[in-house]
Amino acid sequence: MAEIKIRVFHTGKVCVASALPFGGDHCNVLQASGFLTPKSDRLWLPVSSYLIEHPRGLVLVDAGWSRSMSPHGIEDRRAQIRSLGSWILYKVNQGVVPLGACVDEQLAKLGVRPSDLAAVLITHLDCDHANGLAALRGAPRILVSHDELRFARRHRVRYSPKWWRDVELETFDWTGALGPVGRSFDLFGDGSIELINIPGHSDGLFAVQITNDSGRFVLLVSDGGYAA
Repeated sequence: MAEIKIRVFHTGKVCVASALPFGGDHCNVLQASGFLTPKSDRLWLPVSSYLIEHPRGLVLVDAGWSRSMSPHGIEDRRAQIRSLGSWILYKVNQGVVPLGACVDEQLAKLGVRPSDLAAVLITHLDCDHANGLAALRGAPRILVSHDELRFARRHRVRYSPKWWRDVELETFDWTGALGPVGRSFDLFGDGSIELINIPGHSDGLFAVQITNDSGRFVLLVSDGGYAA
């Protein structure tokens, strides 16, 4: 197999209560929401996507924020509420994406169109991973786990179907046994890109394990982990 490369796209940032990423198993919904947390005590975390340059084609991991979140590259409360479709979601996740930093904008700088991608992998459907999906509509495959889509349909306050409206999502079931709960999916059938279910943050959340011919691998854990 030829060399596999991974490009990291820094696609803005998100401001959340520290209890959301670091609250642990006993964190309640109110603490995680940050409704009672002053902005001075909240955290700004990076929003990242990844472009895998693979012999079988280009694979994008996550869609990040859409330009509608930050039309002028700065924080915009009204625009964010419209983009997220919910004042509640805005209170939980304030975001900003500089000009040129959206996933589609960074792909365009590389001369890559959505139709040039072999696949888009959406690790889960939270807003900072799926809000930019509309700009990737031309991709031939946009994959999300069946468990995640079912979870999103049950939690309409947390998720807005408008983020993937008019986007043809391809769902998949776990056919492999890798990972902490023994559920995984082999994207190309050769073990080079494995989607590994790591439920907790959401039911269908997956990590992406990228392995080369020598057995060395990189694990992109998405929202399965934030710090050491």
